Amino acid sequence: MPLFPERLTRLPFLGLGISTEYGAHDAPDALEPAALHAAAPGLAAFLEVGVEVSKGLDAHASAWADAGRPTTYHFLDVNLDEREDLDPEWLDAVHRLTDRVAPAWLCGDAGLWHFGPREPAHMLLLPPILTDDAASELAEGIVALRQATGLEVIPENPPGSVYVGDLHLLDFFARLCERADTGLLLDCAHLAIYQRHAGHGPLDGLDGFPLDRIVEMHVAGGVVREHDGYPFVDDTHGLHVLPETWAVVDAVAPRATELRAVVFEAERNPVDGVLAGLGRIAEHLAETPFGRRRAS
Repeated sequence: MPLFPERLTRLPFLGLGISTEYGAHDAPDALEPAALHAAAPGLAAFLEVGVEVSKGLDAHASAWADAGRPTTYHFLDVNLDEREDLDPEWLDAVHRLTDRVAPAWLCGDAGLWHFGPREPAHMLLLPPILTDDAASELAEGIVALRQATGLEVIPENPPGSVYVGDLHLLDFFARLCERADTGLLLDCAHLAIYQRHAGHGPLDGLDGFPLDRIVEMHVAGGVVREHDGYPFVDDTHGLHVLPETWAVVDAVAPRATELRAVVFEAERNPVDGVLAGLGRIAEHLAETPFGRRRAS
């Protein structure tokens, strides 16, 4: 198989998009993806479809796919460091779903999506253990899933309120991308959350990260909360994007020369607010390689 720089040239430029998962757009006052695309196709050019294979696609994702619009496939149900998770039944379901939505690539948080056997009551999301051995185990899973599906598998840095391990999150993902020979989905909100909890500034560690590995970025709103005296950021996917998240966006985007897709994760919010948020993202990215490529 060709190395990632060559494979990267085959990946399409998707532009700005929105996200979904099963039933999200049925929430009260939530946007409807097709209506948003009709109102502003340049701001909602693709749909990132969050999928648990046990649920499949809801009516909104199905309608988007049936219209032949661009997608990415965001897995919500696989622990990449557990090879037994890539069982034949799950892979068969993934093949059926990717045949249906024709995604540009697979992506998803490289963390713990379930504890114990994959079963609805066990579903969760925890960040990986930030050690060298864990990076190698995750890399093996990414390679295996790429080989099994024939699609690029782009890992995402997950959110978390507690992180364990001796590596900085960006050092961990730099090793993971190198060993898996792949790119990164940088969730700017998740990185800002990690930096805050670790006592770092929003941009600490970025100078040493290979920013040309970033294929996709996520932007999402969050809320600062406190529980029993412990402050944390709730990754709400709301409309209010925290200043630290914008700081990451503004620092990374000018140097992310291979960035092909940016998602505003705000699936349970009204269309007017989501359009405004997408507009703000477009403004922040206008004078970057991504923004210039999108304009052309």
